[in-house]
Amino acid sequence: MSEHETLVMPIAKMARSNDKFRDVVWTGDKTQLVLMAIPEGGEIGGEVHEGHEQLLYFVDGMGHGRIGDAEMQISAGDVAIVPAGQYHNFKNTGTGMMRLYTTYSPPEHAPGTEHDDKAEAEADPNED
Repeated sequence: MSEHETLVMPIAKMARSNDKFRDVVWTGDKTQLVLMAIPEGGEIGGEVHEGHEQLLYFVDGMGHGRIGDAEMQISAGDVAIVPAGQYHNFKNTGTGMMRLYTTYSPPEHAPGTEHDDKAEAEADPNED
């Protein structure tokens, strides 16, 4: 999917139909909106964003999250708040795809970035 120019989108519906690990749908000067899909048994992968805050809005599935030293169960309807500099990871512990949309402030990925799966994202030389 290419980036959208529209400023109003049915983002939960878009997230529920997304099967890509990462799909950047909008990038502004200070914020970025990204769709994500984590397969059964998969995970986003432990990471720290220095200078970036992240909000993750879960729309399908369930899993286990870690933000800093805190661990929690997550499910559709939850939002996870990741302050800059905090280690975090989210694992799909349910059946089927775990789907979400996330915002980064400021943007984390190049505009229009798409990765079909985690392996493709990890192999992308433009990603940390």
